[in-house]
Amino acid sequence: MKTALVFIEVKDNQIKKSSLECLTALAGSGWTLHTCGFKETHSCVDELKRWGVQKHFTTDNSDLDKFNPETHLQFVDKALQESGAQLFLASSNSHGRDIFPRLAVRHDAAYMSDVTEIKIEDNVSIARPLYAGKCTARVVFTDDSKKIILLRPNQVMVINPNGSGACEVISLSPQEGAGKNKTISIQDGESEKLDLTEANIIVSGGRGLKEAKNFKLLEDLAAPLNATVGASRAVVDLGWVPHSQQVGQTGKTVAPTLYIAAGISGAIQHLAGMSGSKNIVAINKDDKAPIFQKATYGIVGDLFEVIPVLTEKLQSLK
Repeated sequence: MKTALVFIEVKDNQIKKSSLECLTALAGSGWTLHTCGFKETHSCVDELKRWGVQKHFTTDNSDLDKFNPETHLQFVDKALQESGAQLFLASSNSHGRDIFPRLAVRHDAAYMSDVTEIKIEDNVSIARPLYAGKCTARVVFTDDSKKIILLRPNQVMVINPNGSGACEVISLSPQEGAGKNKTISIQDGESEKLDLTEANIIVSGGRGLKEAKNFKLLEDLAAPLNATVGASRAVVDLGWVPHSQQVGQTGKTVAPTLYIAAGISGAIQHLAGMSGSKNIVAINKDDKAPIFQKATYGIVGDLFEVIPVLTEKLQSLK
């Protein structure tokens, strides 16, 4: 029986949607399912049972509460060794991209990040975009050597599991060396909205907003949609919004159900970061803007007239 290990991330005592997508990808595969996660995952063991997880590897080590790629690497390394898994699946986010390439080197494992499709049967096959989304690579792994795969969020429709059974919780105490990195402090962002990579709806703005204070228009539109506000690189470079809100090749790659682009022309670098969105609504007064070539729906008009009307209509539906 083949074994898969899934790295579980938790926020507010709930398993993150991106981790649930990883569990969904393994549902019905016939593989033995193990998971691992830090001590905040202790509260989620009952839910892991519903997914058919047989073993959950965790730790009470308080040194792992703060992010440090070297100390976190010791934990996932120990979990992979104890699990004996042939496949390690995790979310493709900044955390995963920092830790798991290091783990792949340690285990001489195949490594793929930013995966948009995954099929797990006897063999594992994946698809991932290349060259800023201009083409797609499809890869089939034909042997049982270790594979570490990072799945891009919002690619898998999460199912409602109905399994039951025992889940053995195994506490690990990874040996930590002095390392070269030391975490001094972690500062949380001011926004209470979901991170862009996990948001189901994103409202993004570009230079068409003319000045920073006009991002208030997007915040008002995002509120009734419970959306997260994003931005193009151009306005981030201008200092209108922080880099954490940047969507694009040098920002965050997103794939929400709905992406609203207001005043964004559609440079290839921006399109590379959001072209995986299920539905794209573009608002731009230039009917020849490249963004319309990718848009599901296009509104040719002045965003300062269009967005207030949309906002008012959405608020009336609440």
